[in-house]
Amino acid sequence: MLNIVIFGAPGSGKGTQSEKLVAKYGLQHVSTGEILRDEIEANTELGKLADSYMSKGELVPDCIVIDMLDCRTEKKRHVKGFIFDGFPRTVPQGEALSKMLSKHEEDVNAVISLEVADEELIDRLLKRGQISGRSDDNRETIEARLKVYYRQTSPLKEFYKERGILKEIDGIGTVDEIFRTIENEIDQLIK
Repeated sequence: MLNIVIFGAPGSGKGTQSEKLVAKYGLQHVSTGEILRDEIEANTELGKLADSYMSKGELVPDCIVIDMLDCRTEKKRHVKGFIFDGFPRTVPQGEALSKMLSKHEEDVNAVISLEVADEELIDRLLKRGQISGRSDDNRETIEARLKVYYRQTSPLKEFYKERGILKEIDGIGTVDEIFRTIENEIDQLIK
């Protein structure tokens, strides 16, 4: 099984590149953001709880995300592998993901970190908000999300660097140019 974490600040292109990875390698895309938004839209108790954090630009607590993720991946054990998009976001989540995968004698094979400057991220998210109407894509919430990202998520880069599986990718360029760089990294793993 090929298990990839795609990592980067909000607006770095994780979702876009995940779609291309799914198409090329036949992996199952697991986006905690999409799962949480689905729960919010369905107005479930989990969705209401998640929304109370997300609307303030905060991360949803680990225990909720991990349980939700374990249920989703358990249902899809027959796939070639997973792309984890938006998870893990903290070192404890990274440890929990490895523990969850180890129950199936699996682990994370690579972490793709999309590197994009803050002003570019803000511009991308503001444009996305205008197009999609997502209420969390406003300047105040975006800046709060970036602060949370740097404070809580950045240490995860060091965690994966120490494990020798972090691949830092320049997230500026065309979608296809960025994907070719990612593809080169993944193809080396497969060989």
